[in-house]
Amino acid sequence: MPNALLLYPKHPPTYWGNNYALELLGIKAVFPPLGLLTVAAMFPSRYRLRLVDLNVTPLEDADLEWADLAFTSTMIPQRPSLEQVVERCNRAQVPVIAGGPHPTTFHEEIEGIDHFVLDEVEETFPTFLRDLENGVARPVYRAPRKPDMSTAPVPRFDLIDMNEYHSMCLQFSRGCPFDCEFCDITKLYGRVSRTKSPQQMVAEFDCLYELGWRGPLFLVDDNFIGNKREVSRLLPVLAEWQMERGHPYSLFTEASVNLVRMNDLMDVMIDAGFDAVFLGIETPNPKALRKMKKPQNLDVRDDNYLFTAVRKIQQKGMMVLGGFILGLDDDDDDAFDAQIEFIQEAGIPIALVGLLTALKGTSLWARLESENRLLDKPVEIDATALNFKPQMDPRTLVEGYLRVVGTIYDSTLQNYFDRCLTLLDNLNPVPHIHKPVSKHLLYASIMIIRRHLTPDQLPVFSRYIARVSRSHPRLLPLAIRLAAMGYHCEKLTRQQTILREFKAYLNRELVSFNESGRGLDAATEVEDGFRKEALQRAEARRRAIPEEFRYAGDGVSESLAEFQLALSSEGRRALPDNGTLPLAGRKADPRETTSP
Repeated sequence: MPNALLLYPKHPPTYWGNNYALELLGIKAVFPPLGLLTVAAMFPSRYRLRLVDLNVTPLEDADLEWADLAFTSTMIPQRPSLEQVVERCNRAQVPVIAGGPHPTTFHEEIEGIDHFVLDEVEETFPTFLRDLENGVARPVYRAPRKPDMSTAPVPRFDLIDMNEYHSMCLQFSRGCPFDCEFCDITKLYGRVSRTKSPQQMVAEFDCLYELGWRGPLFLVDDNFIGNKREVSRLLPVLAEWQMERGHPYSLFTEASVNLVRMNDLMDVMIDAGFDAVFLGIETPNPKALRKMKKPQNLDVRDDNYLFTAVRKIQQKGMMVLGGFILGLDDDDDDAFDAQIEFIQEAGIPIALVGLLTALKGTSLWARLESENRLLDKPVEIDATALNFKPQMDPRTLVEGYLRVVGTIYDSTLQNYFDRCLTLLDNLNPVPHIHKPVSKHLLYASIMIIRRHLTPDQLPVFSRYIARVSRSHPRLLPLAIRLAAMGYHCEKLTRQQTILREFKAYLNRELVSFNESGRGLDAATEVEDGFRKEALQRAEARRRAIPEEFRYAGDGVSESLAEFQLALSSEGRRALPDNGTLPLAGRKADPRETTSP
């Protein structure tokens, strides 16, 4: 009986991950690895399964000694952790089988993998296991077509400790009818939104309920309303299921902005217990929206369509989370203030703002390649890394991005709590969604958050809680949850700033070292002394980075190693003319003079 070890590599810290907020609750991760849990249900009963989510628990040598095979599933941000996992498996001589969105797109660039099972695997996974057992498994398996979702099994949630997670997650559909230029969803899953039946979803709801789960439940669809007919069949069934059990789950999902045009559908979403929805808003710039092929975010009759959409959805009773992009071809210097003003005025507390990235296989990638604007570098984990030549000056773009995130998640959290209050002023408090909570629990939650806030944040937080208690007492539990999320977002922004400043410091030190005359012609003993002092200062600066801010792929160790090499005679001869370090993991860009 083979032992199959299912490994889920670590995610780096993200705004979406709520890492620091979860620490307040003693919870390890926001979501379980749904893809691996689904694959686990495809194994024949003769396999013994063990799942290790590295976001929750470390991978022990004993796990690798137990395993005959290791299976991984990853997204792009998990690449650094995947490399570490694969290296350990290779060292332990455990064959590695990899799948998921990241290998599906980049498998040709990933080393150390014995077999790739790519795309959606409902139809190919049984064939792969049979070939593996017969000793004839191929290096790569591709799905011949998009599988019928009726073949998807109920995920094996029994393989995890649900207490380690903030939310469970299920999937209703795959694919999206829209074809936004920058998005790889349609390349991975197609433009026909395929769905599970209501009966399948009820079975999965029942599974979680019988295992004891109560609380948040994320429907992970990239566009929950992509198939309006099928979602209209599903929602009344879910509403009835929830009502019969006293609404044990608070539901949230992702959808396109045209959800606002589906008034009756939103009403049934509320009946079913949806309290939040993530929208790909991207930008308030209509010209940029048209160029990225995002017509669902436009209305020729309403110049404020996006603002109107957010407000209507809030007034229905659902909080809106938003995704935003900077670095679009039609962005100008006004784009940064426009993003800030829209996010603040619309009352979107959790706004995920990112620089545009050209993902391999997308229409954007093809266009930029034809325009000779792609840079020879991988997709980086660093939020300020660019893999293409933007129309805007890169330094202006990066500085503008930093100003946006530094403003919406400012160090006092004033702007953040202002957005929360705008949301609460416009949110319809639905009784079965916003249930009463004991005063003792509310007080305890407030005190936990207070103990972790900075002195500058405490008075802002106190005024916020007092205002909500007076004006929206039913929404106080939500207000407290939002405060924890704001704590996370501000701390993550601070983390990114500290890591960026460390790398910028190394560049400034190197420039100073070269400009001071301690160059190739300096006396060896003098040069060695200055080099030693510079390395000692750099190492002290590295040690000053809080350990909780470090993660696989943060680039700190790589940047320090490059700095050490650059101080050597051999390294300085190889430096670019500007005398600065390339950022770890990418080639130097001649337009840069310091690290952003």
